[in-house]
Amino acid sequence: MEEAQEIEIPCYFVCPISMQLMKDPVTVSTGITYDRESIEKWLFQCKNSTCPVTKQDLSSTDLIPNHTLRRLMQEWCTFNAYERIPTPKAPVEKSQILKLLQEAKASPKSQINCLHGLRSIAHRDESSRNHLQHAAGAVEFLVIVASKNEDAMNKSEALSILHQIQLSESDSKKFLSDNGGFLESLMQVMESGDCQSRAHAVMLLKSAFYVADPKHLIGSKPEIYKQIVHILRDNISQQATKTALKLLVELCPWGRNRIKAVENGAVSALVELLLGTEERRACELVLTVLDQLCGCAEGRAELLAHGAGLAIVSKKILRVSNVASERAVRIICSITKHSSNSRILNEMMQIGVVSKLCLVLQVESSHKTKERAKEILRLHSRVWKDSSFIPPHLLSSYPLP
Repeated sequence: MEEAQEIEIPCYFVCPISMQLMKDPVTVSTGITYDRESIEKWLFQCKNSTCPVTKQDLSSTDLIPNHTLRRLMQEWCTFNAYERIPTPKAPVEKSQILKLLQEAKASPKSQINCLHGLRSIAHRDESSRNHLQHAAGAVEFLVIVASKNEDAMNKSEALSILHQIQLSESDSKKFLSDNGGFLESLMQVMESGDCQSRAHAVMLLKSAFYVADPKHLIGSKPEIYKQIVHILRDNISQQATKTALKLLVELCPWGRNRIKAVENGAVSALVELLLGTEERRACELVLTVLDQLCGCAEGRAELLAHGAGLAIVSKKILRVSNVASERAVRIICSITKHSSNSRILNEMMQIGVVSKLCLVLQVESSHKTKERAKEILRLHSRVWKDSSFIPPHLLSSYPLP
């Protein structure tokens, strides 16, 4: 019996970027044809302005569907019993978006119709979202609606579309610099919007600050931390919670931001969150932020003031991941170095913190975590070394002072 031969795809059906069979061939201004998904990623996500094959600058980012090549490919697929590529939907034209934006100026009702039209485009596919993000005036229109419109539904709609198309780096920086109203609007939605709108608002805020200049990070307002803590306490969704935590990770190292976060209740919110979650990534993020906040006296004081603060941090050591263990040991190190007294040291024995540090030395963990645990135990060996609270099998690993 003859073996089935592998079908060889003609080279002119293969995208020069992905090296795979094209599904939606489009031609750029240099005359080279690519698969739409690959060339749009090259142009819009990777921020290139040249033709990948010829390296020439593109005179335009317009992509012209190559219908002739697509039909040839479909015929070839049919003839060779190869999975037939579907006929793609007609792409959204920039003129369609511009027409919607122009009509929005006529009346409030036209503005609502425009929002519905833009939402339909954003829901369509990745290509349509790219067109929407780069269409002149589209993002600005959505930001204005989100910032100034008094109708909560319209504001929510605009934020939802902005979240879907994602703000570019340049747009994010622009609206942090020039449009205080947009930032204030995000704060308002995070405080009193519905769950979905609040989630979209914190995600947009995180995207903006992720690419922000240091001056915007340092100058972030206390109100931002108040609303981030509000999101954490309400736990509206896992995605919103993780985004809020990542935002704190981004903001806290700058200037007096740690103190702003502490003053707005971040430490207690983080401890409560840690008490209620076993999910690995969430635990790692919470412990990372607590580690940052314990870098200041105010943060350490708040952690110690919480009845479960030290206990839950200690509990996560060796129970989540190496990253979580390292962060938790760092937090305990900050406490023992800068904020310890006889009461706290005795409490750490009673709730098992010292036993957990001894256990770290006996089991497999990162070198840094072991060394830090040794450092903590040596530092207070006079108080802890002969404690009855440490089981004998753990006490045997206590490091020499």
